[in-house]
Amino acid sequence: MKIRSKLPDVGVTIFTVMSKLAADHGAHNLSQGFPDFDVSPDLISLVEHYMRSGHNQYAPMQGIPVLRERIAEKIRDLYGADVDPESQVTVTSGATEALFAAISATVRPGDEVIVLEPAYDSYVPVVTLNGGTPVYRQMKYPDYRIDWDEIGDSVTEKTKLIILNSPHNPTGKVFSTDDVAALKEIVQRNGLLIISDEVYEHIIFDGAGHESMLRDPELADRSFVVSSFGKTYHTTGWKIGYCVAPPALTDEFRKIHQFLTFATSTPTQLAYAEFLQKRNVYLELPAFYQQKRDLFLDLIRESRFKPLACQGTYFQMLDYSEISDKADAVFAEWLTVEKGVAAIPPSVFYHRQDDHSVLRFCFAKKDDTLKKAAEILCKI
Repeated sequence: MKIRSKLPDVGVTIFTVMSKLAADHGAHNLSQGFPDFDVSPDLISLVEHYMRSGHNQYAPMQGIPVLRERIAEKIRDLYGADVDPESQVTVTSGATEALFAAISATVRPGDEVIVLEPAYDSYVPVVTLNGGTPVYRQMKYPDYRIDWDEIGDSVTEKTKLIILNSPHNPTGKVFSTDDVAALKEIVQRNGLLIISDEVYEHIIFDGAGHESMLRDPELADRSFVVSSFGKTYHTTGWKIGYCVAPPALTDEFRKIHQFLTFATSTPTQLAYAEFLQKRNVYLELPAFYQQKRDLFLDLIRESRFKPLACQGTYFQMLDYSEISDKADAVFAEWLTVEKGVAAIPPSVFYHRQDDHSVLRFCFAKKDDTLKKAAEILCKI
């Protein structure tokens, strides 16, 4: 029996492909974005505590109330926004689920959605599943600048939504205040909605701040803001995130969410709620990851790879054009199989497979992992 595929052009994600290739060949996995170091023992103990205390049944569909309250407190402290935890905060089974629910709640057949490339690979398939049409615009290589005039010219009467990501995966680009001002003018003039993927909100370097959509009341009123505990607390395998949106958007978001996962792990939510009171953990995260970025850059300084600017996230783009003229997917496979270091080819984040002879490396790894990988890279 066969069914007609709703996503005929979609295969297994590049993250699964490269991680399997790395495992099969014993390579240092700097491809998929997950830490290889331990989660805080205190956080693990909290999860165990709540499991053993009997908190093992369904959580409320919207999320545990105390966790939503703590999220609202954090947003007030960081971004100066007053968010109602009851009507504006929804806990989800990972940021990917939140993105799916937000896109599904807003996009209908015939709607156009502006997508900035390179784009994280979960956005477009969900737009397509909901009958929307992605309108692709490229960030300008090599600094990945956004041409906001071009974005404005892309808006038509069918444009419903723009999907944003800052700090940006895979490039490490971070929005400036000028970017936000240009965006605001476009969405106000055209009545657009925003999905803002802010999962790396605490991983920004060199003293810069995170320009969340929540900082501006008018943008916040148009936005689904998606965040991730996994990125903040090195717990990507626990798959818990959340979405903040105004009440009318949250109502529609929850209609989708309740039929995707209904509810998210109860003891883990309670553990995060308690752990969020340790503000220093997320406030010190930029320095923690900047040390790793700087270490990785220092370790590969004598290599033939050339780094592009990385302002945030835990990914570093490296130009390999002085080493090979192979396509990035081919070079990434060669690097994994023959040399023992796995990376992601960014052409997969473009609908036309744009190739700039760069690879994306994850530096959310133990220092020893980075040293071993860098030693190999320097010998190429």
